[in-house]
Amino acid sequence: MRRQVLRNARPFDSARGTIGPQSQIVIENGRIVAVTAEPVQVDDAQVIDAGGRVVLPGLIDAHVHVVAASHDLTANGLQAPSLITAQASAILRGMLHRGFTTVRDAAGADFGLQEAVARGLFEGPRLYIAGFPVCQTGGHADMRPKGVRTREMFCTCAGLGLIGAIADGVGEVRRAVREQVRNGANQIKIMAGGGISSPTDPLEGTQFSVDELRAACEEAEAANLYVMAHAYSPRAITRAVQAGVRSIEHGNLLDEASAREMKRHGAYLVPTLATYAALAAEGERLGWSAEMLGKLARVRSRGIDAVRIARSEGVPVVFGTDLLGHMHGQQSGEFNLRLQAMSAVEALQSATIDAARLMRAEGEIGELVPGAWADLLVVDGDPTVDLSMLTAPETGIRLLVQGGRTVRSTLPS
Repeated sequence: MRRQVLRNARPFDSARGTIGPQSQIVIENGRIVAVTAEPVQVDDAQVIDAGGRVVLPGLIDAHVHVVAASHDLTANGLQAPSLITAQASAILRGMLHRGFTTVRDAAGADFGLQEAVARGLFEGPRLYIAGFPVCQTGGHADMRPKGVRTREMFCTCAGLGLIGAIADGVGEVRRAVREQVRNGANQIKIMAGGGISSPTDPLEGTQFSVDELRAACEEAEAANLYVMAHAYSPRAITRAVQAGVRSIEHGNLLDEASAREMKRHGAYLVPTLATYAALAAEGERLGWSAEMLGKLARVRSRGIDAVRIARSEGVPVVFGTDLLGHMHGQQSGEFNLRLQAMSAVEALQSATIDAARLMRAEGEIGELVPGAWADLLVVDGDPTVDLSMLTAPETGIRLLVQGGRTVRSTLPS
């Protein structure tokens, strides 16, 4: 890949939360090799002039479902893997063009989709995959209708879809986690409590025994991975982090005591405010039951409070969206929702350095530092005070680069 120099750039230091002086960013073989305010020897490099604009690291969404082409997860799971894959290609491309150069899939995507992106067969963000979500019988990812007694109803040859790997007892949990590891998971997803889209499990309920939760975390740790857990209630959150879970997904009903427990165990919170806003507007039209809509209203009303509580207790808060079907287009709106509880700089850090730290990818993504992937966004305006360029990425992002490759540009040539 040709050497590139992005000149007249003002790099955002995601670790410090500040914009640096006008600099040159040098890229070789898809990675950043220098960020310097000193003159750079250009030679035969491709030179891009940022025109004094701010440069951000590529954004990270730490909770997506790239195979969720429909809000109806049961119907989605019954589709042919080839069709799911075809639909995922458009979802992936949309995420990338909104500035998300890396995403953490919170269950559903497999190693084939990951490889398709890595090879350039699909245009999309760098994928960190979880494989199947691990859940107990009757848990949040057990989508079998009442009366179905077999586990094979949703089996597909490619393993795509958000239907759970059902596991009961410590032995089955260990086997389920090991299976995700065998298939290339970068992190393990478990269901530690009730959910909204599954009408039969209570929101405040807990799922898996403490021994089962510990077994999942032990197996993940043995493979140098970590566990992300779906949980809403303080009880479910507390049990999960005490068992070794690294990140709590959603966590809308978080209280001060459970936040302190998260802090004590070094856990992260990944709120997904955008999905509740989208579903509140469309849930009834999409056929959600009164019970599901009631649970949705409860968690939506508490989402911002959970972010405030987490931040006040020192729990790192990471960017996530959890959108489904046609609602994926509302991904960038998560920034506006978060501004009710955090500053623009903090929201930026949640989608860059904080997400990278959660994913154990510091120095690789989320930062403009030597050695990191050359994922960067040249934007208009000052994103430390106003994020409108990210909530309207079609016009606000003037140059989008992923791994040194220019995805799109409206900079003067």
